[in-house]
Amino acid sequence: DGMNVLFIVVDDLRPVLGCYGDKLVKSPNIDQLASRSIVFSNAYAQQAVCAPSRVSFLTGRRPDTTRLYDFYSYWRVHAGNYSTMPQYFKENGYVTLSVGKVFHPGVSSNYSDDYPYSWSIPPFHPSTEKYENDKTCRGKDGKHYANLVCPVNVTEMPGGTLPDIQSTEEAIHLLNVMKTNRQKFFLAVGYHKPHIPLRYPQEFLKLYPLENVTLAPDPWVPEKLPPVAYNPWTDIRQRDDVEALNVSFPYGPLPDDFQRQIRQSYYAAVSYLDVQVGLLLNALDNVGLSNNTIIVFTADHGWSLGEHGEWAKYSNFDVATRVPLMFYVPGMTTSSLSQGARIFPYLDPFSHIVGSAPQGKSKKVVELVSLFPTLAELTGLQVPPACPEMSFSVALCTEGKSIVHYFSVSEEKVKEGQEGCDDTDRCFDEEPVAFSQYPRPADTPQWNSDKPKLKDIRIMGYSMRTMDYRYTVWVQFDPDNFSANFEHVHAGELYMVETDPNQDYNIYNSTSHGWFFKKILG
Repeated sequence: DGMNVLFIVVDDLRPVLGCYGDKLVKSPNIDQLASRSIVFSNAYAQQAVCAPSRVSFLTGRRPDTTRLYDFYSYWRVHAGNYSTMPQYFKENGYVTLSVGKVFHPGVSSNYSDDYPYSWSIPPFHPSTEKYENDKTCRGKDGKHYANLVCPVNVTEMPGGTLPDIQSTEEAIHLLNVMKTNRQKFFLAVGYHKPHIPLRYPQEFLKLYPLENVTLAPDPWVPEKLPPVAYNPWTDIRQRDDVEALNVSFPYGPLPDDFQRQIRQSYYAAVSYLDVQVGLLLNALDNVGLSNNTIIVFTADHGWSLGEHGEWAKYSNFDVATRVPLMFYVPGMTTSSLSQGARIFPYLDPFSHIVGSAPQGKSKKVVELVSLFPTLAELTGLQVPPACPEMSFSVALCTEGKSIVHYFSVSEEKVKEGQEGCDDTDRCFDEEPVAFSQYPRPADTPQWNSDKPKLKDIRIMGYSMRTMDYRYTVWVQFDPDNFSANFEHVHAGELYMVETDPNQDYNIYNSTSHGWFFKKILG
């Protein structure tokens, strides 16, 4: 009778997880989910900032079609009345539920998280979310600050809790209600951490002694990086602890010891998140629904931790655009287990030592815009049709492609290009590509370079990532008619993955790139 869906989306989480090969992090519960899932190691967001990315993957349309590059418009009014993934499930008989940050709150989801279109009941937001940016971080002098690095004693926090703890409790409550009512559900749970401020229970610091935390492998601004590509991390500069360092704009750098503290707190916040995910999945076991619930785990984009002398998202680099993505599908990614067997026992990151490897791993390059058609196919719903070239007036279509055909192919055994195909798939002989983009107000870093408002956008960086390279062109953009002029290229970047995995050596100016340019136009 169709599977339930548990859709977990995390704010600003790059793949620093054990299941992605990170040796430092403690993420046993997410790793356990990965051990029963297909894990995509090359998954990319369409724009490395919250609202545009979320509206893109929730509608299955790219930012040029949602026309949302900032936070200040609602696609149904501003672009087209596009159906969303939860709306589609709702219209197909699912109870759709939203907990925490799923849509970006505010104008971009009509101040309602797109309720009632997308959700069966009004979305839940934790009551303590409103204290996120308050002065709740205790400084060395005993006073309270609004810091970037903010380990806290939870009992001293307003309400004695934190937003993600409240979201987990609400999601568990809803699972129990769904179990009792025997209703098919699509439950989306959006976690805030590791989004800044890095505010998490202080005990998680114990997992990461500072002497074990290194700097980024490339903490310098690359010599051949076009200035338009750089994001000056304005948001973290406004935090009390960063502001006190009086770092020069736009390139910094931050002092080494503080860089390590940020990295330490990011990791600690990830382990705090892992506990929440562990409690949630354990509750799915407890209500007996692990055998008929598909679980998706992903993030809206990554976050730079000092690579290229950058912090935060707001760029086209892999560190900002690459996300974790895994799908647990009972009977497909795991053989169906006997009733009552525990699939997701809770694992304590403070005592759990042994890591678990992913059940299946795909290196195929995939995009978040493909989530909508993929989940439709996995649940047996009709897959929304591919959008025509101009789709502003088409309510239901997708600019992503279902990636279910990547689930079962054992890539080790099959040579590239021998996966077999039928006419309907238009033969996936072309190598998969992920497209991302980022707007800028000017050719050089400005105070609004990270988050330019639509009216201030003058340049759009279109970026193309394949297995072998990342190619980006920064072109003239007119915000009045949403048009990019590829005849006016301001700057370009080309990085070869094999020889330059960290994207430090831009070879755009020393390579003929006509072929890449044709491909990005196509």
